[in-house]
Amino acid sequence: MSREAVIFNVQRFSTEDGPGIRTTCFLKGCPLSCVWCHNPEGISPRPQTMWYDVRCIGCRSCVDVCPVGALTAGDKGIKINRSTCSACGKCADACPAAAIEIIGKSWTPEALTDEVLRDSAFYETSGGGVTISGGEPLAQHEFVMDFISRCKGAGLHVALDTSGYAAPAVFDPAADAADMVLLDLKTMNPAAHLELTGVPLEPVLRSARSLGETRKRVWIRTPVIPGATDSDENITAVARFIADNIPGCDRYDILPFSNICASKYERLGMEFRFKETPLVPMERMEELKADAERAGAPNVVIQGLTTRKPQ
Repeated sequence: MSREAVIFNVQRFSTEDGPGIRTTCFLKGCPLSCVWCHNPEGISPRPQTMWYDVRCIGCRSCVDVCPVGALTAGDKGIKINRSTCSACGKCADACPAAAIEIIGKSWTPEALTDEVLRDSAFYETSGGGVTISGGEPLAQHEFVMDFISRCKGAGLHVALDTSGYAAPAVFDPAADAADMVLLDLKTMNPAAHLELTGVPLEPVLRSARSLGETRKRVWIRTPVIPGATDSDENITAVARFIADNIPGCDRYDILPFSNICASKYERLGMEFRFKETPLVPMERMEELKADAERAGAPNVVIQGLTTRKPQ
């Protein structure tokens, strides 16, 4: 029987996760704990229950049907006891307003391949394909290898979007199997990397150097997080590393911080320390782009929301 993976989103018509029009498959589970994580629902490897206050009609159907009493209704809406909630889905099934969802569904490689093949016409006309993302997709690497093989067998272009934090025996075969790799390099400071992501930097750099040795097609991406990764020194250091170690890199994306994910943290009962942090001004992103270009990074792209000074 094929192995299954827990996936929290199959996003169609994506234009930011590789070339062309793509379908991005987001796998749950990540060994990193980045303090700015844009997809907090991808951190836990297990399905999770999420309540949407704007949809709730206050009928209490979810409370009444919960078999373990994990839901309670109060003045501020539905509260979820996550220590007892098993994400069984009975509350979501009972809710007439779709105010409760279970984030994370098990897929087999066969079923997911059939799903992404529905968009094959868009891939063919745009030069797109499938992107495997997360979370950290290599946390479910056996599934990923099976899925890549099936996609390639169907003639689909496959991109692997990864943090690079994986053992060589896991990272190298997956990177080799994919057509291209999208790799995050968040900071070149080992102490800062450990503090901000919860994991050491060196395994990530090893993965990056491995990609450079194979000359695999690579896009490198750095999230520009105020007070964390947004210094001129950091962007310059990442760009120099790319220029010196990854000859196959044909694009360097610098991604301005966005707090649009703050509501996800609230719905998951998690703290988000950047919820009041504003968007990065375009003027600042242009300065960082110039830093990266001077340091030798190829094809530097600003990708994401920014603010601009009033005209």
